[in-house]
Amino acid sequence: MKIDKNLADYLIVGGGIVGLTIARQLCISKGKNANIVVLEKESAIGMHSSGRNSGVMHSGIYYPSQSLKAKVCGAGAREMVAWCKERDLPVLPLGKVLVPVREEDGPQIDLLLNRAQQNGVEASKIDAKQLSELEPEARSATGEAIWVSSTSVIDPKAVIKTLVSELESENINILTDAPFLSVDKEKQEVSTPKGSIGYRHLINCAGLHADTVAHAFGAGRQYTLLPFKGLYWKLDEKSGIGIRHLIYPVPDLRVPFLGVHTTTSTDGAVYLGPTAVPAWGRENYRGLDGVQFRETGKILYHLGCQYIENKQGFRLLAYQEGRRYFKRWFAEAAQGILPRLKARHLLPCDKVGIRAQMLDTSKNELVTDFLIERGEQETHILNAISPAFTSAFPFARYLVDNYING
Repeated sequence: MKIDKNLADYLIVGGGIVGLTIARQLCISKGKNANIVVLEKESAIGMHSSGRNSGVMHSGIYYPSQSLKAKVCGAGAREMVAWCKERDLPVLPLGKVLVPVREEDGPQIDLLLNRAQQNGVEASKIDAKQLSELEPEARSATGEAIWVSSTSVIDPKAVIKTLVSELESENINILTDAPFLSVDKEKQEVSTPKGSIGYRHLINCAGLHADTVAHAFGAGRQYTLLPFKGLYWKLDEKSGIGIRHLIYPVPDLRVPFLGVHTTTSTDGAVYLGPTAVPAWGRENYRGLDGVQFRETGKILYHLGCQYIENKQGFRLLAYQEGRRYFKRWFAEAAQGILPRLKARHLLPCDKVGIRAQMLDTSKNELVTDFLIERGEQETHILNAISPAFTSAFPFARYLVDNYING
């Protein structure tokens, strides 16, 4: 259908979890008389990062207390779980153990427990006996681990589907097959294949394409997407390895990746992953799908710069993650937390996602926190990486209250 160019008080580009929860919060804040439009480039909602999310509701233990992630993650997990329970959506209250895979990871336990205390996360140090009772298959290189009892898993696709239904019942217009093509800033008008649409305020929640949309407005010029692919393997049910909780390694906090860990979905299937290997395109989920020569060249250039400067331990990250693309070395990484695991226990699966990771080209550093840039009549959410799904509800309130209101 052709859209009315004078329709939108608030025009949201991107129908992932961030865009949808912002639409919800604007409806709550502004009332039903506000004209809110969501543009989604795909034929259905949730085909990229949000629909491919692991469903793990992160506790907030990883993040420095002054970061925006720390301020919204814990509350977001509690709110999302409560929201799901109110709607009878699946919630799996598993809890999580974090184990050091090397002796030198030991000091990170106290650092993480300190962050947990600062961020209001219920977490405790446990010894080898307690770890064995909680999770007999897990291994700690130091004999100590962290137990986070509150961590749950939800079904992200069920969340997206329910949220879309509720928004549409509030007369929020969600347009699919409507990618952002261009903008006339002077007219405050966006062009899509379905026609042009005007806006009073535009919110860029385009995820894997957020930098491209921002650049069209002359915003976020120092940032560019550096996509990383998260590949998973499924644990064979016949392996004899029983996983009771979520098992994570104590991460290298210099980089925004958590390492190979277990994820139990709400249907009971256990996956191991993800990798953090470079993707050769923004939507390069399989093979050469989504690969464009010019974009791949840019990705290679920025990866090369990262490797040469070696900021945030990038060379070690590249070495470790590059090997994990292959099953043998992926299994080796997974054995750090599950010593009985064998490569034959890993089954191929179609679970894969791409992290919309922003690179600050002025510093040649990966951006580790959420990143927002405000323009004259627009707000750009440039780095809505994990735990954006967990944090979605309070993050949306923060954005509406601090960037979009007025």
